[in-house]
Amino acid sequence: MTTTRILALAGSQRTGSYNRRLLQIAVAGAQVAGAEVTVVEMREFPLPLYDPDLEAAHGLPDLVLKLKDLFLTHQGLLIASPEYNSAVTPVLKNTIDWVSRAAPGETPLACFKGKVAGLLAASPGALGGLRGLASLRTILGNIQVLVLPAQIAIAKAHEAFAEGEALKDSKQDQAVRAIAAEVVQIAGKLAG
Repeated sequence: MTTTRILALAGSQRTGSYNRRLLQIAVAGAQVAGAEVTVVEMREFPLPLYDPDLEAAHGLPDLVLKLKDLFLTHQGLLIASPEYNSAVTPVLKNTIDWVSRAAPGETPLACFKGKVAGLLAASPGALGGLRGLASLRTILGNIQVLVLPAQIAIAKAHEAFAEGEALKDSKQDQAVRAIAAEVVQIAGKLAG
């Protein structure tokens, strides 16, 4: 039996990001569920803005190819992202745009088709990033990712985290871990 592999990304590059903290809780939940988890630090992949002319002239940048390899070798995605102006963050959208491009000999959307995703958000605001999750859900659904119906948006994130890797509200903490475990379970079944 093969171990299910989950790729975890935060849509924020900010030092001390609430979403990176939230992602760590989800990662722990996925690991308890038996997954091997790879966390992608977006600062390690400083991609240019997606530009079809750049792609046509030079092909896919090396960092995009490295990211694509990660996506291709993982069955599920955990994404924690704030909302910027009621939408997905630019760094996350740009990453999705680049990774969605087919490399030579690759089928369209190979990095996304058939993947399972769990979505999370944290924000100091009252909605917790919920509007950003709506746009992210639409984007991922349109590129053939199976997005779990359950999601969580943590409002007042500046007050939500306990010491270590946990949320103060145990029900929210359990919900984050449950979403991660469901991603592992469904991704494993689809891959098996």
